[in-house]
Amino acid sequence: MAITYLKQAQPRPAAENSGIRDTVAVMLASIEREGEEAARRYAEKLDGWTGPAVVSDAQRRAACNRVPDQLKEDIRFGHANIRRFAEAQKATMGECEVEVIPGLIAGQKQIPVSSAGCYVPGGRYSHIASALMTITTAKVAGVPHITAVSPPRPGTGIPDAIIYAMDLSGADLILNLGGVQGIAAMAQGLFGSQPADILVGPGNSYVAEAKRMLFGPVGIDMFAGPTDSLVIADHTADIETVAWDLVSQAEHGADSPVWLVTTSEPLAKGVMARAQALIEKLPEPNLSAAHRAWHERAEVVLCGSREEAAQVADRYAPEHLQVQAEGLDWWLERLTAYGSLFLGKETTVSFGDKTSGPNHVLPTSGAARYTGGLSVHKFTKTVTWQRCNAAASHELAQRTARISRMEGMEGHAIAAEMRLQPETV
Repeated sequence: MAITYLKQAQPRPAAENSGIRDTVAVMLASIEREGEEAARRYAEKLDGWTGPAVVSDAQRRAACNRVPDQLKEDIRFGHANIRRFAEAQKATMGECEVEVIPGLIAGQKQIPVSSAGCYVPGGRYSHIASALMTITTAKVAGVPHITAVSPPRPGTGIPDAIIYAMDLSGADLILNLGGVQGIAAMAQGLFGSQPADILVGPGNSYVAEAKRMLFGPVGIDMFAGPTDSLVIADHTADIETVAWDLVSQAEHGADSPVWLVTTSEPLAKGVMARAQALIEKLPEPNLSAAHRAWHERAEVVLCGSREEAAQVADRYAPEHLQVQAEGLDWWLERLTAYGSLFLGKETTVSFGDKTSGPNHVLPTSGAARYTGGLSVHKFTKTVTWQRCNAAASHELAQRTARISRMEGMEGHAIAAEMRLQPETV
């Protein structure tokens, strides 16, 4: 059976990237020129925040004390899982040393960056989990200084639960700053922070553009677009479960695509029939966001075999890939392009978004074809070193000089041949 689209996404409207790019460029230039004064001005203009930029130790303690005990326990549960998984990742990052030829020793070291800036989104939702995912992972990687920022709410600042998550995860400095001003403050080292070597964390299109513009002098985790999710399901999957998994991801935002790839036509039609009814169960503004995402961005693809379904999934390279089908081990072995994979009906992307452990900062917009998500590796530099004795140096010098002259690089040849000279006393 040919691959058939039972539902296709609407064409995207013309991009507004140029307007966003111009706005962000002006903001970054102003903050670079005027420093903290400009950052405060944007915080007041865009977030209605006139309070202190730095969350003091006393304010941290007060915020943490206001968080309900059950929520604290839930946050600690997620933090422990995220830390445990990050520690397991770090254990795979070995240092090495090898004698390449007799007398030439080369090696590899793992060195954490000196400072990280972690952005925690605010806006419609309080992204507690993003604080856990970014700061905890940087801490496990061994980053000495971690600054965390999040948009303050007028009159109250960063929500208490986010501050608690930031504090628990090990943030050294917390700033009441969101958007471009928060990113710029971390990059420049404003308000007592250390200039960030790397900026991480999801955000809106302005945050993403600010990170893109700053990339080069500052590292970033990835270029992120709207979150996306794909579910592979066969005849064994439950219609209601699949529909809810898609709807739950659609509530991220109107521009967040969700895709169903299935070998079962009854399941496909059943999910399509149920989706809108489930969306209507959501509160606002989630309902409106999920409604637009489903009707404008969602796709349903019917395939004739599981191999066809795998090919479609690899082509989409989704941020989140969920499999509710027989033969989970086959899918784990076969699938090659995804940010994070969720296997079986007992597993859902919601677990990964909040508490299960593997990081939820993941590649979007097909970037999973060539990169993975945030991990301890992103905060660590894999660097190399080498040294050699006189015998090895002699052979390297001769061969390097000949290759250098063939390339037309006389200076390289001379520098190599200097190692052929007898040592002076």
